[in-house]
Amino acid sequence: MKLFIYFFFFSVASLGQTDIVKTEQFLANKQFSKAEALMTTFVKNNPTNVTGIELLGDAYGHQKKWDGAIENYKKLVDISPKTANYHYKYGGALGMKALSVNKMKALAIIGDVKQAFITAAELDPKHIETRWALVELYMQLPGIIGGSMSKSLKYADELQSLSKVDGYLAKGYIYEYDKELKTAEKYYKLAVEEGGSLLCYQKLTSLYEAQKQPDKAIATMEAAQIKHDNNDLNYQIGKVAVENNTQLSKGEKHLLLYITNFSVKDDLPKARANYRLAQIYKLQNKKDAALKHIELALAELPENEIFQSEKTVILKL
Repeated sequence: MKLFIYFFFFSVASLGQTDIVKTEQFLANKQFSKAEALMTTFVKNNPTNVTGIELLGDAYGHQKKWDGAIENYKKLVDISPKTANYHYKYGGALGMKALSVNKMKALAIIGDVKQAFITAAELDPKHIETRWALVELYMQLPGIIGGSMSKSLKYADELQSLSKVDGYLAKGYIYEYDKELKTAEKYYKLAVEEGGSLLCYQKLTSLYEAQKQPDKAIATMEAAQIKHDNNDLNYQIGKVAVENNTQLSKGEKHLLLYITNFSVKDDLPKARANYRLAQIYKLQNKKDAALKHIELALAELPENEIFQSEKTVILKL
């Protein structure tokens, strides 16, 4: 009898583990409704299994079903109140719900959002994601309901003690949000020097684009492309060049590189690069070259109305 019970529970445990693995695969493959369906049944049969509850909350969250995510993350907080990440996820789901409802309902939620993040930060002094959440929360909240640049900077300092690059990026975000753009530039440059990730370069590039400084944006993207060999940057350089009518030869070079190096990993189809090339040649009054590339773009995406309109303009040159 004991042997039967052992094998029975072993089989159930194995089945449960299989469901967990399948759900993780569903989430990785962005099959969120399948993950939700599988974990709904699993959690119903295993109501205290924290892994299952967390995965169900994640499945809801990925689908922007905030009430479902909140319910399951709250269960995790109740089961394990000393786990920082559960408070972080609970606060995050509450925050996303606050963004999806009217202002009066959002005001009733904000206090719980703040408390969840603060609790997570206190439970885990090294929880980077929570400190990022608090940096953003305190900057975005109006002062009348607790927004505070000084509190945001406090958590940015904590981030910097854990990870210099995160601290620099956080401070860049804070000062950019506060329209202190020179200070924001300083911190984004420090992030590039310290970490040099693609994200660091992107933040600095976006700042320059927002300030209408396309030449600086292009130089930053060129440096990032050399370091990371990212083909999407070739397209972005061409896009900035044509949209600002600057460094058109450089834009042409990088768009041609994008097409030459194109692979399924790239974000945009070759048609977009051909469209941008057509725009460059139009600006240079090279009608034949412009027409050639807009035709290539339309051959790939014949229903695209923007491409069709561009062709009409080119034919009038």
